[in-house]
Amino acid sequence: MTTATPGGRDRRPGEHGDLLDPLCPTRRLLDRLGTKWTSMTVKVLAEQAPGELRFAELRRRIPGISQKMLSVTLHGLVRDGLAARRVEPTVPPAVHYRLTGLGLSLEGPLSALRVWAETHMAEIDRSNRLADESPQI
Repeated sequence: MTTATPGGRDRRPGEHGDLLDPLCPTRRLLDRLGTKWTSMTVKVLAEQAPGELRFAELRRRIPGISQKMLSVTLHGLVRDGLAARRVEPTVPPAVHYRLTGLGLSLEGPLSALRVWAETHMAEIDRSNRLADESPQI
């Protein structure tokens, strides 16, 4: 299978995409990975690795996340092969999640982004305050 690029050149699977191409699948992946909920969920699951966490425990460890948003986030992580889901046939079913090897490899880059954000948040806040105080032309 190949995908066409805007310039008409076919790209083979596994070949690097063109992030600036609106049709590039990398853009859709970055949209999913770039959410705060994905970053927090990967962080919490990475802290538990190689073990698992139940859905309710994940929700307790991620303040502010709704049941629906956690469900959507976990569904995406499982679909992308970043997390694994295991269901125990109990009443009610006990659902467990863990990161896969691929998911664990994502924790490093997401951690670096979180550290960058924490390091520069004061600068960003200051810039936002100045922009809000400046008269708009």
